[in-house]
Amino acid sequence: MHTREEKLEAFGRLLDVLDNLREKCPWDRKQTNASLRPHTIEEAYELCDALLADDAPEIRKELGDVLEHVLFYSIIGSEQGRFDIADVCNAEADKLIFRHPHIYGSQHAETSDDVSQLWEQVKQKEHDGNATVLSGVPKALPSPIKAYRIQDKARNVGFDWDERSQVWDKVYEEIGELRAELEREDKEASLDELGDFLFSVVNAARLYHLNPDTALERTNHKFMQRFGYIEQKAKEMGKELKDMTLGEMDSLWEEAKRSGQAPQP
Repeated sequence: MHTREEKLEAFGRLLDVLDNLREKCPWDRKQTNASLRPHTIEEAYELCDALLADDAPEIRKELGDVLEHVLFYSIIGSEQGRFDIADVCNAEADKLIFRHPHIYGSQHAETSDDVSQLWEQVKQKEHDGNATVLSGVPKALPSPIKAYRIQDKARNVGFDWDERSQVWDKVYEEIGELRAELEREDKEASLDELGDFLFSVVNAARLYHLNPDTALERTNHKFMQRFGYIEQKAKEMGKELKDMTLGEMDSLWEEAKRSGQAPQP
């Protein structure tokens, strides 16, 4: 691994490259916060894919792409006289020090849960912190992650089940209400109850320390791998999927499961 001096030198080199591109490259020169935003979202998802695959070379590559965007926004901020990368780094360091009083102050935290609860309490005291407990949850978060963060923030201030097993009564209650509305064929009410049911399932996942987004993505990956196996086998048999019976496809699905055609990301 590199020394601290080598890391700082590499960071400075990247800054120089980006400054040069901003000045001389027509594409880089015309970018704004608004035009970069969709590319940033794409890069973040590509990093997520690499992390799920635990692919070190891809993680390194995608981290570089995300870092490029962080620096690019800082360049734009500097051009507008609002902030630069030093302001970004110093503000983040100040925030981390303030939010870790058990390291930099006199508070005590023995467990990860203690730290999480302390984190939320300290955030409320920041001069530019969140006005309410839930106001810090980004509006654009994917819904499963947003639900998890909402519930976790509520937990940090004591709003949670006494025992995690109690959540199952809520899950069963919500699925019962969903089935009742579906049988009545009330679309709007069914949509509301589906949301309540999914929210309760995410809550159960949180209580058992399972990430619902990761779980669903693993299932997506598993389904795609197994369905791809069916497509490949159908092609080898000279058949079109639309001409196969459900029984034939089910048989290939079970074959895919037995042959391990769904490695987890």
